[in-house]
Amino acid sequence: MALLLLGPAQAFETRAKSAFVVDLKTSTVLLNKNADVPLPPASMSKLMTLYIVFEALKDGRLTLDEELPVSEHAMSYGGSTMFLDTTDRVRVEDLIRGIIVLSGNDACAVIAEALSPNGTEAGFARYMTQRAQKMGMTNSTFANSNGWPAAGHRMSTRDLALLATRLIEDFPQYYPLFSEREFAFDGRAPQNTRNRNPLLGLGIGADGLKTGHTQEAGYGLVGSSMQGDRRIVFVVSGLDSTKARAEEAEAIVNWSFRQFVLRDVAKEGAVIAEADVWMGAAPRVGLTPAADISALLPALDGDAMQAEVVYKGPIEAPIRQGQELAELILKPEGLEEVSYPLVADKDVPVGGFMTRVGTAAKALLRRLEQGPEGAS
Repeated sequence: MALLLLGPAQAFETRAKSAFVVDLKTSTVLLNKNADVPLPPASMSKLMTLYIVFEALKDGRLTLDEELPVSEHAMSYGGSTMFLDTTDRVRVEDLIRGIIVLSGNDACAVIAEALSPNGTEAGFARYMTQRAQKMGMTNSTFANSNGWPAAGHRMSTRDLALLATRLIEDFPQYYPLFSEREFAFDGRAPQNTRNRNPLLGLGIGADGLKTGHTQEAGYGLVGSSMQGDRRIVFVVSGLDSTKARAEEAEAIVNWSFRQFVLRDVAKEGAVIAEADVWMGAAPRVGLTPAADISALLPALDGDAMQAEVVYKGPIEAPIRQGQELAELILKPEGLEEVSYPLVADKDVPVGGFMTRVGTAAKALLRRLEQGPEGAS
């Protein structure tokens, strides 16, 4: 099945060394620049520590009011910190806010040692790597909990976008913390109280997630913005200044929402194609979306796009209603293709005796018409 062809979207020319933008409602990748290259992620890798913390809260291994001790190792971190020392016992909730808002390297280490399989930050980093791999982040390896420069500590921008998406979708109860703009902790660090995310408060729907900077990594940002019923997640890495990071991030948000429009493609339950059935009571079965399907189209190019239904057939009966049988692949030119499952619109039981005889006869006739294998 094919529809008309969609004209290519106007590409976004980013100054970032690596960038990735995805629309969550349609799973459409809007921008991919070196998105699968493992790069130093700096503090953006703190998002992985936060994901593991939220998992621990969910399964009861931690509580928000629990107080954790600060080790010499955690206290030794420089850079962005909460200025913790070994006399402190800090609530988990304060550590989380310290990581998100203050980018506290020491806060990450405190959490890491509490959740580490062997009580060390190195052990926690190994667990981070294993957990990331299971989540599909195949270009991520961790040497510590906070992104402090270290050999082999790497993430791709696609992996960071996947991680951001999982944080948003898996832990909606904690996601509002990422839009918190100030956290003074106990007043001991007045020079480090404000969130470094330059998009918060600009009125463009930005509500997360994490900045990062080291000399090796440059300036980066994992961001998300929601306007109407659309949400984008984006990652930029390798910019040369805070100014460039702020400008690039805002430009990406504006481009993502202004240059694409959402269009309905197919409704749940509407038959959009048919698949041949083998040995069934009916010769074909209708294919329908498992859920409503919408697509992003370039704003200037109307409603046309290319689509294809793919399945391996004929499909052997019996078939049950709702059984996944095929994929609808949308192919907007200039964007990565997106696939959606198609399911059977009805039950198709195995055919009776005469159906099976007729099907076998037709198959035999086709073989005879084709001649012996290898004949020419």
